[in-house]
Amino acid sequence: MWWALAFLSATLLGFYDSFKKASLKDNAVIPVLFLNTLFSSLILLPFAIRSGFGGWDVQKYILLKSCIVLASWLAGYFAMKHLPLTIVGPINATRPVMVLIGAMLLFGERLNAYQWIGVFLAAVSFFLLGRSGRKEGIDFRRNRWIACLILAAVIGAGSALYDRFLMAPADHGGAGLDRLQVLSWYNSYQCLMMGIMLLILWLPLYRRKGPDGAPGTTPFRWSWTIPCISLFLSGADFVYLWSLSDPDAMISVVSMIRRGSVVVSFLFGALVFKEKNLKFKALDLAFVLLGMFFLYLGSR
Repeated sequence: MWWALAFLSATLLGFYDSFKKASLKDNAVIPVLFLNTLFSSLILLPFAIRSGFGGWDVQKYILLKSCIVLASWLAGYFAMKHLPLTIVGPINATRPVMVLIGAMLLFGERLNAYQWIGVFLAAVSFFLLGRSGRKEGIDFRRNRWIACLILAAVIGAGSALYDRFLMAPADHGGAGLDRLQVLSWYNSYQCLMMGIMLLILWLPLYRRKGPDGAPGTTPFRWSWTIPCISLFLSGADFVYLWSLSDPDAMISVVSMIRRGSVVVSFLFGALVFKEKNLKFKALDLAFVLLGMFFLYLGSR
């Protein structure tokens, strides 16, 4: 059951990434991210009220999760704005390799032969992406947005490992927190932090006009794709935390399956955003999909 929930979360994440890319086109990152956290908090407000505060012993774990996720989002959003979606998706799909290493060290998880093959294929896809990137003038070693994307992936891997600890029952070495309580409150904390960042960092720069009278930073424009980010992200996170609440769930496998979201985002990049060099990127994607298939076989 937990792996089926992971596949559903992956589908929702693919739509989330696609709407995020559409929202960030020629738009300011910080206001878009603030509105994402705001709408997510409003969507989940009934769950926050129902689950209650739970005291500092609970909230300290959730607050730390908020900081970790927000750091990953900030780096990832800036990378997403400046890179093709057909590059971002496959790179994010290699994130579970880092989760695997952490899961083996921290939780003692062990993979079977099928799962190892899946991880290997995902790792190979990362190196193939370097070739695809060079065809679009993106040097993986020197491009700062690639560096931001990799940073977001590393922090995101740490977040996934932390999620496993939060959701695992106490008798399995975890914190045993309620998934709805974690999901609703961590979005509220992020909204507060992004609101402060909006007022302190983005707004003063926007008001500071240049010699030509233009704003001192990228202006914000409203798009109806912005609330869609929150809608699909909230659904993806809910199903994801639900899967991790299963004592038998393996975070290394769940994290890998969720990267299958690249299928949806790749199709959006090709059909909606008309991105280039799809022939070579499709080969990279094929390795990811083959890796997902072997993970499915190993998780049955």
